[in-house]
Amino acid sequence: MANGNHTVVYFSEQVVVLFSCGLSLLGSSLIILTYVIWPDLRTAPRKLLVYLSVSDLLSAASYAYGVWRAFRTDSLDCVVQGAISTFANTSSFFWTVAIAVYLYVFIVRSSQRVADSLELIFHLVSWGVPLIITTAGVCLKKIGYDASEVSVGWCWVRISAPDHILWMLLTGKIWEFLAYITLPVLYILIKRHIHIAHAALSEYRPILPNRPLSHSTSLADMKLTLIPIIFIILRIWSTVRFILLLAGSSARQSPVLVTLHGIGNTLQGAANCIMFVLFTQPIRARLCATLCCCSKHRPLQTGLVSLQVRAQLSQEKSHICTLGNEDNAP
Repeated sequence: MANGNHTVVYFSEQVVVLFSCGLSLLGSSLIILTYVIWPDLRTAPRKLLVYLSVSDLLSAASYAYGVWRAFRTDSLDCVVQGAISTFANTSSFFWTVAIAVYLYVFIVRSSQRVADSLELIFHLVSWGVPLIITTAGVCLKKIGYDASEVSVGWCWVRISAPDHILWMLLTGKIWEFLAYITLPVLYILIKRHIHIAHAALSEYRPILPNRPLSHSTSLADMKLTLIPIIFIILRIWSTVRFILLLAGSSARQSPVLVTLHGIGNTLQGAANCIMFVLFTQPIRARLCATLCCCSKHRPLQTGLVSLQVRAQLSQEKSHICTLGNEDNAP
């Protein structure tokens, strides 16, 4: 389990985490690909999701290399991998919060113009802050071998540095903690606003006072609930190991906890793909059309799916939840 101050990463753990990395690489690539090949589905929230997917793609790739190498000492590729994963992982936190801020301003504050104007700030913060932190960490020789004490084979903050706890906070943990607070608060406010708006609208429909939410709106509502929950479920294992490190507990070296940490840190891209590609009907319909393109009934199928996509987009245009349903027009 442990060898001195080094947490042993077993082969079975490497296989599981590498598989998780592969899923995230595939999921992030699919999000980016669907945005590139279908211009009519390019909305502002989805563009932010693409930026998040770039971070997740880079993060999964660097983590995969680190898990495959299972570093046992400092080396040049250890520092390079640690720098890339630090930058990408921190950037992923910022873009995740940026999407929540955008939706809050657009939906709750009802200002698409203000929401769109935030994009430049999002870029400056979500790329700039991680780049500054990572560059400082590399220049000060804080990035390197961490003995898998709060990682799963990959390199992060050099464990031998006397101020390694401070740098663990700066290069990830403090932003992770802030995301734990910010995401639930913002999405709860968004959901509350949507339900209040729906209740107010129902007052003008006395004939259908008990009309349930449409499937499209219900799905968007579910996504607004799942986004912070999934984020916390995936990231909490890393946080637990960090707290155990602070407490000096050897429980941080538990194979189960190490495996959960590896899966959680590397699966974000796959989770986003499931929610915003596979569970988003217009995208899913087009993917089905693409997969069925070799069928002898391709013209008929494609025509039907195209009509279905257009109908869905038209329907979703009337709903306020933009990210989950692909159309942010008011």
